Amino acid sequence: MKIAVLIARILLGLVFLVFGLNAFFHFIPMQPIPGDAGVMATLMYTHGWLTFHGVLYTVAGILLIVGRYVPVALVILGPILVNILVFHLTLTGGAGIGPGLVCTVLEIFLIWAYWPAFEGIFTPNGLRA
Repeated sequence: MKIAVLIARILLGLVFLVFGLNAFFHFIPMQPIPGDAGVMATLMYTHGWLTFHGVLYTVAGILLIVGRYVPVALVILGPILVNILVFHLTLTGGAGIGPGLVCTVLEIFLIWAYWPAFEGIFTPNGLRA
């Protein structure tokens, strides 16, 4: 089990570290996105949203790879993954959703593995049973 958690943590961390750094250094060439998805992506890039996301991706990726504060990294990535999935479902008709689904499965697995850190969120008034 420890090895599976380590592999999931490193994989998820590397994905977000690489794409986070790509927001600043542009070492992965990006094709223009067609349609409404492209319009939204252009607006987000123009107004700095994608730079902010790049910072969050990088911080979360580093935290996951280093292995300290993994629950904090998972909390940072939760809403980001929801946005990735909603973006692909609503604006691209589901095209390109595969990597988002894989990262979501890794995230859910890691939340399960680090459950004691999240248990208080799911109990009334934050009290543990």
